[in-house]
Amino acid sequence: MFQFKQFTIQQDRCAMKVGTDGVLLGAWAPVSNNPFSILDIGAGTGLIALMLAQRSTAEQIDAIEIDDEAYEQAVENFEESKWGDRLFCYHAGLDEFVEEMHDEEYDIIVSNPPFYSENYSSGNEQRDKARFTESLPFEHLIEAASILLSENGIFSVITPFKEEEKFIAIAAEFNLYLAKITRIKGAPDTVIKRSLMAFTRQQAETIFDELVIETARHQYTPEYTELTKDFYLKL
Repeated sequence: MFQFKQFTIQQDRCAMKVGTDGVLLGAWAPVSNNPFSILDIGAGTGLIALMLAQRSTAEQIDAIEIDDEAYEQAVENFEESKWGDRLFCYHAGLDEFVEEMHDEEYDIIVSNPPFYSENYSSGNEQRDKARFTESLPFEHLIEAASILLSENGIFSVITPFKEEEKFIAIAAEFNLYLAKITRIKGAPDTVIKRSLMAFTRQQAETIFDELVIETARHQYTPEYTELTKDFYLKL
């Protein structure tokens, strides 16, 4: 169980537990377009959808999750929260969802997509499926976002830094353009690890910045504290 300031995440049945990537995306994803509808692709525990419920007044917050156990857990976490009437989880794969919902439009689409495209195995099939790019290739994710995003919508993701260029290039092929990017470092003297990216249908000048999480073990930077303080109990 993971306790946040305004909600609780049960995660015993999920391969992918609550982690920094999900919290970063949930806290960072721009909601400046005052969204009516939000979609979280690959909900896992439901963490990001719950964070966006806390951060916005969106009336419709949908999530999709293909894994049986994770789907059931996300539903429970939604129902236990105070925003249960605004949150709904679909038990479906992305292709199936797009086919069914292609007339639907979302003002915010978020995804913390699977990462490891290398031949990597943890020995846990459920966890590997949640981590492997094969189960949700970037092309599929971006194409789905291009179909479901409203005219003034914002599509936000977190990816490994090494995948950043590739992701931006594929997005441009689907007429989605980088509006904002924040590169994440664990500590001031470490390499950039992650890229938080927000895309829109309009081409404009991209806002670039960098975020350092810690100066020393458990010594969080003011910027990271400011970003996550509405969620973490101890910040």
